[in-house]
Amino acid sequence: MDGMNARKVLSLVGIIAIAVVFALQFGPGSSGFGSAGGPVMPSSVAVVNGKEIPLRDFSRVYAGQLNSLRNRGVPIPESYARQSLPSQVMDQLVTRELLSQAAERHGIVPSDDELRKLIHENVDFHKDGQFNFEQYKRALRDYYRTTEPKYEEELRRQLAAQKMLQVVNSGAVVSDDEVRARFEKDANQAKVVFARFLPTMYAAQVPAPTPAQLEEFRKANAEQISSYYETNRFMYQQAERAKARQILVKLAPDATAQQKADAKARAEAIRQEITGGKDFVTVARERTEDPGTKASGGDLGWVERGSLEPTLAEAVFALAPNSVSEPIETKLGWHVVKVEEKQAASDKKLDEVSPEIATTLYKQQKAKDLAKAAAEKALASVKGGQTLQQLFPPEKDGQPALQRFETETRPEAVETGSFTAGGESVPYLGLAPALSTAAFAAPGPQVLDQVFPLNEGFVVAQVTERVKPTAETFTQKKDELREQTRRAKQIEMTESFLKALRETGTVVENNEAIQSIVGSS
Repeated sequence: MDGMNARKVLSLVGIIAIAVVFALQFGPGSSGFGSAGGPVMPSSVAVVNGKEIPLRDFSRVYAGQLNSLRNRGVPIPESYARQSLPSQVMDQLVTRELLSQAAERHGIVPSDDELRKLIHENVDFHKDGQFNFEQYKRALRDYYRTTEPKYEEELRRQLAAQKMLQVVNSGAVVSDDEVRARFEKDANQAKVVFARFLPTMYAAQVPAPTPAQLEEFRKANAEQISSYYETNRFMYQQAERAKARQILVKLAPDATAQQKADAKARAEAIRQEITGGKDFVTVARERTEDPGTKASGGDLGWVERGSLEPTLAEAVFALAPNSVSEPIETKLGWHVVKVEEKQAASDKKLDEVSPEIATTLYKQQKAKDLAKAAAEKALASVKGGQTLQQLFPPEKDGQPALQRFETETRPEAVETGSFTAGGESVPYLGLAPALSTAAFAAPGPQVLDQVFPLNEGFVVAQVTERVKPTAETFTQKKDELREQTRRAKQIEMTESFLKALRETGTVVENNEAIQSIVGSS
């Protein structure tokens, strides 16, 4: 969108259309009033400065948007249908109401001709392709479930909301300097080829430190080691664990008392086989009814109390190593469990794990040193006349750049495509202000004369193309740029205006009413 924020543009377009879209598709709101900031009536989803938003309005909008997505075959995650979409609908309805009230305060009243035009354009009121007054009355009665005066009054309020936004946007005047500034950013473009040198690419080359090296590192980096320990404390805390196996005799949820007794008897017989000398693993492979552990001889691995049903956990952690339980009943059936090993809960202190942390940080630092040295060597080679593409060709030919970039195990040359000086980001790399500044300081294609630290790694880059703003280009694009700048300012003014309305207003939502609709959809 020529430098405009796409999300904000869509937001602005959506806000401007709110009044008309809701009027055409979902009918009117309530004309009832309550006390500002007071309790929300059961028939309302919210009260905005004393004005109720009826339950039926939310229901119509929510159902309409949900059905629209379904009709287009769009997958709808439950979290979106029950959380995100209701929140969006509420935001739209509250915004519409705030704008209507603002229009009323500013004395903005749509004309009868504007109201008539909007009604005549609504296909719900058409017959044989044209507006029909009898169809209008039937639709209001049977679908909108309202009267003509109420519908037209609410539609007039919604049109006023749209006009309120038009008044706000009419103040978006841009100067020649603002247009020039936008041009200087958007027309100032570069293409770059870069290679990343990450510590992870060199970790395997780092040998384990000698005791003397480790001790020296610990003394010099005591504060860093302590900080690492606090940040990763969870790694050094271990709940009580047991290494266990099980044999399951399954039971249906609706099993009778006799079926339960029969299943328990089978479990007891299995236990007797094992205590009589049979191998637990062998019996589990033959007899367990748990498909998930059958092939592994009932192996549950290391389990903690919280990962098991309370009844099963209590029995398992009461067993000594190498002992077999009596049959244990859960909702799944009867379990015979063998505990092979147990580990007590532990909370390792900093002194205990300091050598381990020091070794980790030592290796990380050395890997980072190797990555930096490799980047500096690459920069020297590129300055000597080689290209990054020659030095670091793609590991897999034909693989998309982004996919290669995300999975690379060694430095690879990546081409950015054109990007502008409007921000400090570089394609694929994200925020990289030093590299971006250097790229746009280059007069033309050239090697950037430094290694750029970025996150945990290092980047070497070549500018392959530079396009600079010219007076001729500015003259050609001046009108287009002015419109883009004006639209961007409209977005900012609209967002600021809506924010002020919300901050100075009182909005009370009825979440229980909202969930009653969402839960039944």
